[in-house]
Amino acid sequence: MSFADEKLGASFFCSRYCEDRSNLHTIFPTLASQLAYQYSAFQKELLQVLRADPDAAQQSLCFQMEKLIVGPLEATQIHTLIIIDGIDECKDKKPTSAILSILSCYVDRIPNVKFFISGQCEQLHWRFQLPVPWPTREICEVYEIEVHSVIKDAKLFLRTQLPKIQSQIYLPTLWTQDGWFNYASMFARFIESEGLTGRVYQTDCLLQCVEEQGIDILYTWVLEQAFHKIDLGDEKFHSHFKSVVGAVLLMFNPLQIRALASLLGVSDILTILHSLHPLLILGSRADSVQVFHGSFPDFLMDPERCKDKRFFINPSIHHQEILFSCLNLMKGGLKKNICNLDNYVSLDKIEDLPTHPKAKIGDALEYACRFWAKHLARVPASGHNTKEVCEAVDGFFTTCLLSWIETLTIMGHLHAAPHAINNVQQWYISVSCE
Repeated sequence: MSFADEKLGASFFCSRYCEDRSNLHTIFPTLASQLAYQYSAFQKELLQVLRADPDAAQQSLCFQMEKLIVGPLEATQIHTLIIIDGIDECKDKKPTSAILSILSCYVDRIPNVKFFISGQCEQLHWRFQLPVPWPTREICEVYEIEVHSVIKDAKLFLRTQLPKIQSQIYLPTLWTQDGWFNYASMFARFIESEGLTGRVYQTDCLLQCVEEQGIDILYTWVLEQAFHKIDLGDEKFHSHFKSVVGAVLLMFNPLQIRALASLLGVSDILTILHSLHPLLILGSRADSVQVFHGSFPDFLMDPERCKDKRFFINPSIHHQEILFSCLNLMKGGLKKNICNLDNYVSLDKIEDLPTHPKAKIGDALEYACRFWAKHLARVPASGHNTKEVCEAVDGFFTTCLLSWIETLTIMGHLHAAPHAINNVQQWYISVSCE
């Protein structure tokens, strides 16, 4: 059976901008869940594992791989394909070597399964060259793909997205290199949003400028267009603009539009987000807001590249803004027995418990409870607002501590509490050392 004939059983797409998708310990449980959904035989085997050890998903990576993936696959002899994309996006120190080391220990037990793993780091190439029991391995380097093939694909993409553009569109050769095919997509989104789909000369000029000056010029164009129709004296919009963009770039889990507006207290969020349509992934209000390509945050947070102060995002400033938003939301939203549960009820006796957080807590408050301390950890201890930050954190522990712990418990995130306390302790130590 060829690689193309394999049925996709499960996939995990890593992202450094999402807490759950940048954590190595969520990869194998997620893959197991998808395989169970795809194959009933796998599901039966997995349920036996979980009945014997309900905390299997919380164990070590090796344990997860053996019990959640290898065991059920070995028992069912399923032919399938598993994809782990962008492994270098995980935040662990050596995510690629960790995952590949584990796979190398077990892959010979499941010869019917093919793994497709992508990444940008040399660790991927190095690990595959080791004399480990990989039954069959093949490495495909992006730069080894024939240039004319990439150009053909990129031109086809642009013609499909922009049908009014003439067939002989100029395409910079730079766009055939690593990562630049994404820029072709971004460029198409920008041209379409600005109504330039029929102006071939302007399109070619823009492409020429991008080749000569790099992708930064495209980012600058989009940002300038976002401000183009806004009064230069509208300080409120400018402030909201940076707050929203800073949050989208720096939050540990992407939020839906309504939840993001609730957390930040920004009413004109739709106007701001839609003005950045070419650079963000936006759907309906029920969809989370994410950046289209990882190079965009790199551009905005680098003062050497983003020279216009209207657009520059200073991470320390915006982590502090998000921290204050989290603390204010918790101060106003947390309360004893937030889900109105019966007195003395045991959580494991509540059949519809997973529905309570959505109805009574909401995504914005859930985010604040889970991640406020992680934002605190990224606020400089020697900043000019250090006293204000200390007062806000002290106020939180004085008025919200018990309600916060109770809410984390209901949401199933109580494990976040000790990590948060440790972050707070370390931050206060750094303050006292200044």
